[in-house]
Amino acid sequence: MLQLHNVVGIVGVLLVLVAYFLHHAGRMSRDVLSYSVLNAVGSAMILVSLYYEVNVPAIAMEGSWLIVSLYGAVRLVRERRR
Repeated sequence: MLQLHNVVGIVGVLLVLVAYFLHHAGRMSRDVLSYSVLNAVGSAMILVSLYYEVNVPAIAMEGSWLIVSLYGAVRLVRERRR
């Protein structure tokens, strides 16, 4: 039986993969807020699952992914305000 934190992590993986697939399929640009948001939420959910089952390299990767995604989202919001 899957534990809740594993379900959260799997959903996070799916969000990141959906954003990545849609980008490469030409259906979602990296210049839309939803792309950064999907990546940020997905990586945050993966980090939640890693809190319960520690894997330091994966935490480093997902933490970096979250930071980059948040940077992208903030950049897009600032550009829209101009």
